[in-house]
Order: sequence, then C-alpha cells, then structure tokens
Amino acid sequence: MDLGAFSVSLAVKDLKTSEAFYAKLGFERTGGDEKYAIMINGTTIIGLFEGMFEGNILTFNPGLTNDQQVLDNFTDIRDLQAALEAQGVTLIETTDPDGTGIGHVTLTDPDGNAILIDQHLPKPIG
Repeated sequence: MDLGAFSVSLAVKDLKTSEAFYAKLGFERTGGDEKYAIMINGTTIIGLFEGMFEGNILTFNPGLTNDQQVLDNFTDIRDLQAALEAQGVTLIETTDPDGTGIGHVTLTDPDGNAILIDQHLPKPIG
C-alpha cells in the first residue's frame, strides 16, 4: 500500500518561533500562510500548524513524492480507504467513495497517534 509522501504535522504554539527554530536546523519554508508553514530539508517534510488542531499528526499525501514531485499514477484515496476498511481498520473520517477529487481519511494507531492520509490531487485517470 503506497501512501505517498510522508510528513509530520506539528501543532505549534507560535508559528514564527517554530519556523525560526526549524530554519536553524536547515529547513526552508515552501508554502503556507499566517497559520501554517510547510518546511522542507532535503526529502524531510514538517508541517507547522498554529491553532489548527490538537496534537501532532503523521501525514501521508497520495500522489506526491517526498521531494514534492507529482506522480501521474498513484493509489487514489478512495482505493486506500477501501483497502483499510477491508482490513478492519477503523476510520474516524472518510471520503466520498464515489468522488474523483481531493479527499482525506483520518485514523489512529493502537496507541492513539493520529494519522491523516490527505490527497491534494484529483483521482488519477486510468
């Protein structure tokens, strides 16, 4: 099961302070707004999110590689959702199984760690 690019989404108290800290570790801002920043160092991705959610989240993005390349062919979020459900994984949030656009599912691992599978691209054709 290919989940796509991996990143850690961190809930931060002060975006500017956190962004400055990670910049000292060699991360560069590649996107965001006044409430979040996407920071990259090589193929390592960290999302910094101020006031958007509680706790940290393991995040996967189908259709993207860790060096932010868009894939022409990838496992669509709806197929991932169906495969997880077929294996008995409890999903907290699901996406429309008949949709073709962006979508996401959320779940937790046995220890309560939040996982987000967040597809920013439309369903691949073919």
